[in-house]
Amino acid sequence: MFQKAKSLAIAAVSAVILFSLPTQAVTPSPQMIEQFKSLPASEQQRLAKQYGIDTSVLNGSVGQSTAISAPSQVPSRDVAKPTKEKDVELDFEQDSRKTELAFFGYDMFAGEPMTFSPVSDVPVPSDYLVGPGDTVNVQLYGKDNREYTLTIGRDGTIQFPELGPISVVGLNFVELREYLSERISKQMIGIESNITMGELRSIRIFIAGDAYKPGAYTVSSLSTITQALFVAGGVNEIGSLRNIQVKRKGKLIASFDLYDLLLNGDASKDINLRSGDVVFIPSVGGRVSVTGEIRRPAVYEIKQDETINDVIKMAAGVNPGAYPRRSSIERYNQNGLKTIVNVDLTSEKAKQKQAKPGDFIRVKSASTQYEDAITLVGAVVRPGKYQWFQGQKINDLIPTIWGDLAISADLNYGLVIREVDKFGKIEVHQFSPGKAIAQQDVTQNITLNARDKVIVFNHDDSSVNRYELNKLVLNRAKKIKQLSGDSLIGSDLFKAGFKSMNVNKQSSVLGKTEIGGVVMPGAVAELDEEEKLVGDEVSKMLSNLFEDRDLIKLSSSLSREELLFPIITKLSLQSGVSEKVNVIAVTGKVKHSGIYPLSVGGRVSDLITSAGGLVEGAYTARAELTRTETDTSISDIQHLHINVGNAINGVAEDNLALEGRDMLVVLTTPEWQERKSVEIRGEVRFPGVYNIRRGETLADVMKRAGGFTDYAFPQASVFVRESVRKQEQLEIKKLADQLRRDIATRGVSKDGTVVNYSEAQLMLTDLENIQALGRLVVDLNAIQVGIEQADLQLEDKDVLYVPTVKQIVSVMGEVQHPATHRFKEGMTLNQYLAMSGGARERGDDDRTYIIKADGSVMLPEQNFWFSKTAAISAGDTVIVPLDTEYKDNLTLWTQVTQIIYNTAVAVATISGL
Repeated sequence: MFQKAKSLAIAAVSAVILFSLPTQAVTPSPQMIEQFKSLPASEQQRLAKQYGIDTSVLNGSVGQSTAISAPSQVPSRDVAKPTKEKDVELDFEQDSRKTELAFFGYDMFAGEPMTFSPVSDVPVPSDYLVGPGDTVNVQLYGKDNREYTLTIGRDGTIQFPELGPISVVGLNFVELREYLSERISKQMIGIESNITMGELRSIRIFIAGDAYKPGAYTVSSLSTITQALFVAGGVNEIGSLRNIQVKRKGKLIASFDLYDLLLNGDASKDINLRSGDVVFIPSVGGRVSVTGEIRRPAVYEIKQDETINDVIKMAAGVNPGAYPRRSSIERYNQNGLKTIVNVDLTSEKAKQKQAKPGDFIRVKSASTQYEDAITLVGAVVRPGKYQWFQGQKINDLIPTIWGDLAISADLNYGLVIREVDKFGKIEVHQFSPGKAIAQQDVTQNITLNARDKVIVFNHDDSSVNRYELNKLVLNRAKKIKQLSGDSLIGSDLFKAGFKSMNVNKQSSVLGKTEIGGVVMPGAVAELDEEEKLVGDEVSKMLSNLFEDRDLIKLSSSLSREELLFPIITKLSLQSGVSEKVNVIAVTGKVKHSGIYPLSVGGRVSDLITSAGGLVEGAYTARAELTRTETDTSISDIQHLHINVGNAINGVAEDNLALEGRDMLVVLTTPEWQERKSVEIRGEVRFPGVYNIRRGETLADVMKRAGGFTDYAFPQASVFVRESVRKQEQLEIKKLADQLRRDIATRGVSKDGTVVNYSEAQLMLTDLENIQALGRLVVDLNAIQVGIEQADLQLEDKDVLYVPTVKQIVSVMGEVQHPATHRFKEGMTLNQYLAMSGGARERGDDDRTYIIKADGSVMLPEQNFWFSKTAAISAGDTVIVPLDTEYKDNLTLWTQVTQIIYNTAVAVATISGL
């Protein structure tokens, strides 16, 4: 019987749960609750887990309202997420959508609604109106101690033991407590009481209008308007946040503006709801969009008569970088067309201007330009923007050499870029940082003007670390295309980009690189897409050098040519048709050849200083200065000869004032040569590296090396030359190309043998991978005795190795037993072959050759009896090559038999004629 009752109870409770799930608004009856409580605890947990309910909902006492649980976390609404492929691809439309303005306040309800009730353990307000289903906890103490939990019935009364039914209809909590306390004190003498609220009743409300999930909901009697909105999932995108209405018995009793809560934290109008109340959400009113330099860009809902100033306050005001005086409003006119209304948000008149639905307010940004600021870039410790003041000099901006300049700074060359008019034209002033800072030389310690740019260069571009600079380029370029670490353009992305940028510029100047398939002289090679992307990015960065904060920070890593690029570009663009470009060039024996800006009052000595000075081997007695002379009819070139030494020392005759487009060529000292050396190894008295002069021979260096030792074997010496190795490598490549053409020709010829392409390709690949040695055959014995024809003029990086005495002869190739034998005087070639078992069947002994110890090759001579005679010396190697035309006996006899048969047939045919 008990088992049957248990099964019925489970079925009843399950049916209630199943039918109550879709509506989310049905309250289980007390009978169903009692049936659920009668089940074992394990069965209660199983039903709760299976149907997704909270056991506290069904664990109330008989005659009490449903227990109110703590709210569960509201899960996020389902939002379509892009696939991984879309995440990887650069979707510019998606980026544009991300910048669209969001509707303000709606993200507060970013969850999906579910069975939801507010927390019930909060203090009960004093004006809480009690009603059927609420429980009252009464504690009696004094003469007698007792506790009661009393439930307000449907008739509005509570059944108080010893006092009978007490009506509490229409009382709030404070009135209830006072009324019960008074009754207890009068009717129960000697008894004191403490009255509190117990479990609160549930109420049924309706959410209507533009809610996310409108419908009927069961909530706590303490629920407010905002808590009811959370139950329904909030407001949809066309619902109003500023006119949420509460209707009771058909009458409007309250309106709540959610902006008061979101913007001001004011919840005074968030009233408590009663059973049967309707929370109505009307459609949204007018909306205004605010963007630009505003703290909270969004789309805001406005009420009637709200002003532009009210909208700006909703958006939390303007940013510090805003320029509100030049703000604008996009507004639709009566003809349905957009108009622009300029407003000054700092004026009271503009603030009181009425906002209209559909307005789009743009708060413009302030200029990024600095007023009266000095920009310091290059090889300094702290590059950046600095304050300018009247009378400021170089040493005020850079007080010390050791504390403010980088270790790699060039103390002889610096530039000040100065704007000369309001149109942005510039002029260049050159100074010496060392003299300006340490010596405070009046001529070098230039007085700075507002907006000057000061550049300090590195004395050696190769000494700087460019890791962070390349990382910056990579991060900026990968928005367009991901650049891999093993990029073909090299590891120094900034350098590769700078080169490709110059190539792009030259290509645009030269125009077409070919006409009708014929390459034009001076044509520039085309760049691939990756190089173009990096070049474009580097060009943008350098053009904006003095305003790009990230690049200014890393400007100490820039080379001299890179730092000068924006200046050269600016000078080229600002020159007119009838005036020369204030750009000069220097090449030849200077540290940094290239193009330089013409400084104010610049002379030859200044140009040499800007190029880092002269290098070793410079010819100071004469240099060539090329100057362009142009008039209205013709342009002419003049070549001026100057003494560089006198120009550096300040002799006015040679230290000429430079003009735009001048080019200085510093010549090389006649008969000058860079340091050249050769290496002598092995059995010489003084092995080592020897510096050589032009035209010095091997015999000369051998004398300096002290000649041979007693254990030297000059016949087997090895002489290696780099130029010979490169030539041999080139010949190997030519041979591979020739074989490739031969294979292709044989494949298409009429009688050609078909060659497997893949095998031929592997063979050619192996051939191209052969490394050349660069060995040159020399006869040291002849050189040693003074025969001039055997001597050899040396080149840089030549290497000579003189081995010890060798007493061996090697026999290699197609012999029975390749081996190395001890050299015996008087033994012949055939004897050495016999010592290795003789030639194999597939060996071509007719083409046997000897590699001499000095690297030369000798072919043995054959006498009348076909025997080979050759002088075998110590260190020689005998090679028996493979017979490529070898045929076995069976094949040979088959061919011979075929010939005999054909001959017999022919003879028989002729005999029958």
